[in-house]
Amino acid sequence: MSANIQRVRTSELELKEKLVNVGRVTKVTKGGRTFTFSALVVVGDGNGIVGHGLGKAREVSEAITKATEDAKKNLVKVPILHGTIPHEQLGKFGAGKIRIAPASHGTGVIAGGAMRAVLESAGITDVLAKSLGSSNPHNVVKATVDALAKLRDPLTVANHRNISMKSVFNG
Repeated sequence: MSANIQRVRTSELELKEKLVNVGRVTKVTKGGRTFTFSALVVVGDGNGIVGHGLGKAREVSEAITKATEDAKKNLVKVPILHGTIPHEQLGKFGAGKIRIAPASHGTGVIAGGAMRAVLESAGITDVLAKSLGSSNPHNVVKATVDALAKLRDPLTVANHRNISMKSVFNG
């Protein structure tokens, strides 16, 4: 992930969780079949903070609990301007590639399953998104978080370039 990821304290946040995927794994042993479950969860406060986590256990509910705890350890801050993102961005993780672009007010979240969960949890209301690579939910979620972590707000860009905010928009 990019270097500008800001870690966020979870103690003062009101996080909502969304279950993205539950997978069942079967291990065949001498004594029969053993089932375990993996859960992929996205958490967010709906105001620019989002994270993802993976949990594995013999029970679905226990896997979801573990995934939620893991997600709270992987939170990133996302710049949101008027309900959308500041600029177009590509994200990549493994074979999962995604593209997100700002949209005008009233467009809504135009995104597929795993991407939609991440974008809505972050509090983005208007965005155009496209999954370009793998459709594996784990890679799509991680690529989406990668793209969101790479986003920069205009003030950060102005400070980085040592120019005024007005110059950022005018060229």
